[in-house]
Amino acid sequence: MRSLALLCLLVFATPAHAAAPEQHYLDLRDRYIAKFSKAKENDETYKQHDAALKELTGALRGLVGAVSIKGLPAEGKSNADTLFKGDSGFGHLDGLGFASEGDKMQAVVTTTGLLKHWLHEHREDGMPQEIAAAFKSDRFYYQAIQDSAFAKYAELPITKPASASAAVAVLGVRGNGDLKGAPHEIDLVAIQGDKVYFLAATDAVKTAEIPACEKVWKQMMARKIPEDAMAKEDHAMDAYTKCFAKEAPSQSWYATAVKRAQSQLEMLLAH
Repeated sequence: MRSLALLCLLVFATPAHAAAPEQHYLDLRDRYIAKFSKAKENDETYKQHDAALKELTGALRGLVGAVSIKGLPAEGKSNADTLFKGDSGFGHLDGLGFASEGDKMQAVVTTTGLLKHWLHEHREDGMPQEIAAAFKSDRFYYQAIQDSAFAKYAELPITKPASASAAVAVLGVRGNGDLKGAPHEIDLVAIQGDKVYFLAATDAVKTAEIPACEKVWKQMMARKIPEDAMAKEDHAMDAYTKCFAKEAPSQSWYATAVKRAQSQLEMLLAH
């Protein structure tokens, strides 16, 4: 009985999340966020911040394991590049980040556990909580990396490799200003085992605007309701991208875009 009682005490004394390998990283990250978000910014603080990011990178390498992506650096670093809560870029997807020169190609490799936690943290931002729904949402591609907004123009019909449990590719435009134009960025995300792979490639494909969708845009912008200019542009952009997704498969550049996305997926998951 005494041994049973002791066992019960041990069970209830152990936090429920202790078994999750990601929890050590999350606890460490949250302690640093609390520390630096209250700290006075100076050279010493920045030095400590850099050291904290290196420690988090080490923890992530232990979680994610070895990663090799053709065309990207051999070793990744924390994709969460700031621990100051008020900074632009705060709250990026937790994982190992890799980037080519000029950030023309960026990748993040994480775990399904960290992905689910990150989706939950962004629930108030309108982030879908189901992984499948998140992968189809422009919010995911916007908030996971960089500090630039992302407009999804179309989903590209890639073939999921047998080794992957999920694979999604989207065509879109990223930027800090006007997001209307010929999309040239291909983003894709895949799950293989417990690892989640995300790749964003700017200037991945050359496309063109679609006349039928330009007509839709002009018609929406010509409407008198809503009167608010920003709301009107949002409605017009939504109609424009929906038109683009519908018309894209009939365009001359579409097959090239799908082929490029497929090759990027195979490159991402090749080991």
